[in-house]
Amino acid sequence: MPKPVCVVVGVGPGNGAAFARKFHQEGYQVALLARRDTYLIKLQAELADAKSYICDVTQPDQIIGTVGRIQRDMGAVKTLIYNAGSGHSCTIESLDIQDYETDWKINARGCALFCQLVAADMVKQQSGNIIVIGATASLRGGANFVSFASAKAAQRSLTQSVARYLWPKGIHVAYIIIGGPIGKGQTLGGASGRDQKAFLNAEDIADSAYFLTTQDHSAWTFELDLRPSIEKW
Repeated sequence: MPKPVCVVVGVGPGNGAAFARKFHQEGYQVALLARRDTYLIKLQAELADAKSYICDVTQPDQIIGTVGRIQRDMGAVKTLIYNAGSGHSCTIESLDIQDYETDWKINARGCALFCQLVAADMVKQQSGNIIVIGATASLRGGANFVSFASAKAAQRSLTQSVARYLWPKGIHVAYIIIGGPIGKGQTLGGASGRDQKAFLNAEDIADSAYFLTTQDHSAWTFELDLRPSIEKW
């Protein structure tokens, strides 16, 4: 019996790599997607049954072509993890409309198209998982996050609409809010002086994402809010 397929959109050395490793560990073939192949090649060499695909999620034609190649190469998608994100900090006065459009294209439009393309096979099988990685900005708009917050709010509402349509068809759609900086697996840069307890661990986030795919239909989670224990919220 072929291994199930997990597609991770937005693979880097933090969350993306942790998702890929976790689902590989749990017996999945993993499709690794990113705009550039620099990190993809390294991770693909580490994970058996993994394949890398260059895909710019701001380009609908690339998304359509990439999903088609994954389906031909690996089979129907069992689990989609949409981890691609873009967030420009700005006020309404400093807003750059091109940055605004980029944030929307990556966080909302790209997510919608991926969900649409994998849904058909999932509906036929009456099973599957779509997990979208969000942020606290999806819940409230900070003064300096006009672009990012509006894009993430659109993404959250999109995911909720997709969930309400697909849940009755047997597909678990969930939204994970990441409330804080990711520590392990990424360079902390200017934040390196902070208490390590203030950072989320990418591997722990991946464990939570996988847990969602194991839930029984009688008690599915739509929204999972993950934060460090000392995060102010």
